[in-house]
Amino acid sequence: MNPSNPSYQELPRYPESLWRATTELPTFPRLAEDIEADVAIVGAGITGITTAYLLAKAGKDVVLIEAGRILNGATGYTTAKVTAQHGLIYHELTSHFGEENARLYYEGNREAIEFIRNIVGGDEEKFGLKLEDAYIYAQEDDKYLAKLEDEIKAYEQLGIPGEWQDSLPLPMPIRGAIKMPGQYQFHPLQYLKHLTEQFLMLGGRIYENTTMDEKAETEGPITLLTKRGGHRITCNHAVSASHFPFYDGKGLFFTRLHVERSYAIAVKPETAYPGGMYLSVDKPKRSLRSASYNGEDLVIVGGENHPTGRSICTHQHYENLELFAGNLMGASAIPYRWSTQDLITLDNLPYIGPITSKHDRIYVATGFRKWGMTTGTLAANIISDQILGKTNRYADMFNPSRFKADPSIKTFVVQNATVAKDFVAGKVDLSHADITELKIGEGAVVRHNGQRAGAYKDDQGNLHLVDTTCTHLGCEVEWNEGERSWDCPCHGSRFRYDGKVLEGPAIEPLKQLDAES
Repeated sequence: MNPSNPSYQELPRYPESLWRATTELPTFPRLAEDIEADVAIVGAGITGITTAYLLAKAGKDVVLIEAGRILNGATGYTTAKVTAQHGLIYHELTSHFGEENARLYYEGNREAIEFIRNIVGGDEEKFGLKLEDAYIYAQEDDKYLAKLEDEIKAYEQLGIPGEWQDSLPLPMPIRGAIKMPGQYQFHPLQYLKHLTEQFLMLGGRIYENTTMDEKAETEGPITLLTKRGGHRITCNHAVSASHFPFYDGKGLFFTRLHVERSYAIAVKPETAYPGGMYLSVDKPKRSLRSASYNGEDLVIVGGENHPTGRSICTHQHYENLELFAGNLMGASAIPYRWSTQDLITLDNLPYIGPITSKHDRIYVATGFRKWGMTTGTLAANIISDQILGKTNRYADMFNPSRFKADPSIKTFVVQNATVAKDFVAGKVDLSHADITELKIGEGAVVRHNGQRAGAYKDDQGNLHLVDTTCTHLGCEVEWNEGERSWDCPCHGSRFRYDGKVLEGPAIEPLKQLDAES
């Protein structure tokens, strides 16, 4: 119990997203033969499915490949805000990329919003699409108030509709806020289930539980290989719409992206929610929006960002959100909790387009910085235009081959120095739990046969032991208590308690160890 919060509710034992729990998704077979297609798309989230739909609609023969289940990545675990207000971004973009590109960023995301609205048509209730004002706000720190003041100046400079607010509809004290009117929220999986059905009706093919090898033949027709069975996909164009690109093409994307986890709970409030979507600019981050569940209103409370694999007690992040929600509006029930993983680029702009200048028929879309509903939709439109030979006015700005000196080099150096530090720290870590003291549902780093190992005791009391060396580049993974996973602090790979890959860039599982030896 949490005595400091009188409306404390027990958090669900296992994580599950509201969107996944309220959407019945179709299942698809594993690829078990060699196939051909005009375009192969790897990754069935919002970017992959939207790209597949657009290309199939244009008459292309498209195959969509997913390593696990469709919509089980970041798209299934988002807060699902459909907005062009992406935190403190427009002052930064104006400073580093100039007014024209900053304005293009806004316009591209507005077009993505209109794209989603057009797909929904008149079925707003079916897809949970709801018009809302979006707010970013500062509470206490003068530093963040100054940043917010710089942001509203950028709005005015760029002609972005925004209004300064001295208070919020929510019962919380603030120093200032910016309202962006006319934004949306929706049920992402109901929307994408519809797009998936449209894609299939257009002749598209989908294969689940099919992991791609990192190797590809790029001379002449592109040939991709599956990890299991070595089946070949021959195509004219390939799209990586997964988190880390399944094929790197010497673009060194694992050095140009860093990974953060964030958390969300769905709360049944004790007081009426006033509407609106909210995001704090202070730290720790706090995000709010409403959602409908079984005819009742819930509030999704998100935040608690941290680099993947670098948080000692991940369950505490859920408890912090529960405390915030309880103090703000009460919490009579918390039916769902979940977390997600987001990739962030060196300069905070997504990488969208040809993966490198030498591999211009393999495309990548990644680094959406937590705003994949609009930027993922924008990416699908950019890449489909490029494959169809059309000009897209946003393509140059998001080109993955760009490398801006400010702030990219500084971020690059700091980021990779941190990776090196984590690598060394994991190898010399001397703190290990006693394997005999593990309780049901607990995991920890232990000593096993004189070596570092990962141990987890499942609900039946069975002990699972894995080698904690990440199969990507050899860093040491750490136990994630809140998600019951092994997470790598270097590049964000995540593994199930038994070593199976949950998220890349790793594609090989952790080595299982014999618990009896």
